[in-house]
Amino acid sequence: MKLLTKEITARLEKSPLYSHDGQPAANVPIVVKFFCPWNQWTWFATEGEREGADWRFFGMVHGHEKELGYFLLSELAAVRGPGGLRIERDMYFTGTLADVSNGLSR
Repeated sequence: MKLLTKEITARLEKSPLYSHDGQPAANVPIVVKFFCPWNQWTWFATEGEREGADWRFFGMVHGHEKELGYFLLSELAAVRGPGGLRIERDMYFTGTLADVSNGLSR
């Protein structure tokens, strides 16, 4: 599965890093959602920029804790789990706005 599509790339180009600084969380769009199929880790990218052949994202990571931070597409693509499983993109995620109720407050 492709982690980024042309449509998602176009949406990310409209949400470069730091483009939502100071905005209320209710106004911040979640562009893409990634998840780990063998545990409960989830990455919600709200901003992203190309870095050479890679992408750097900013968003909420739900793992051992919920935290805002940066992550790279290459890092997600490099993860291998049981039986060769990989990080996946939620194909059915259509985007939403970040807010306090879903843990994505800034």
